[in-house]
Amino acid sequence: MDHTTPVVRRARPADLPRLAELVHEHVAYERAAPRPPGLAERLGPPLFAEGARLWVLLAETPEGEVAGYAACSAEFAFWDARHYLHMDCLYLAEGARGHGLGAALMDGVAGLAEELGLDEVQWQTPEWNEGAIRFYDGLGATGAPKRRYTWTPPAPPAPPAPAAPAAP
Repeated sequence: MDHTTPVVRRARPADLPRLAELVHEHVAYERAAPRPPGLAERLGPPLFAEGARLWVLLAETPEGEVAGYAACSAEFAFWDARHYLHMDCLYLAEGARGHGLGAALMDGVAGLAEELGLDEVQWQTPEWNEGAIRFYDGLGATGAPKRRYTWTPPAPPAPPAPAAPAAP
């Protein structure tokens, strides 16, 4: 094996602690609110349960250090009436950028899409992330002007209290 070639592989349960570290780095990099403790434990079931539809590819440096990840799920494009691969996250640790790991991860994502019989991959990146935009443009990807929203619906109203029994 060529020891200068990055390795991309599927995440395994033993990778969860390192994956959670990378996610926390990614959250900080994107200036998002910190995530609550227990991320590795929460990620395990959707990644490794029978019939899971979430996949994480890990990028390893030639020295074997896990330095990045791409998280993907199969989604449905209603307007096109077809499934596609949604790449929710792609992240490389700061010191791992510029060494081919991002391209290797994207090759892995393309391979995953092919394996799943999906002919399109979609994702988003913050408008301020010029390095990511240059990288994705260099792949030949095209951007779509949209704004992402997050909404926590209000809790449904509590059911009314049972009526007191009528007096005899």
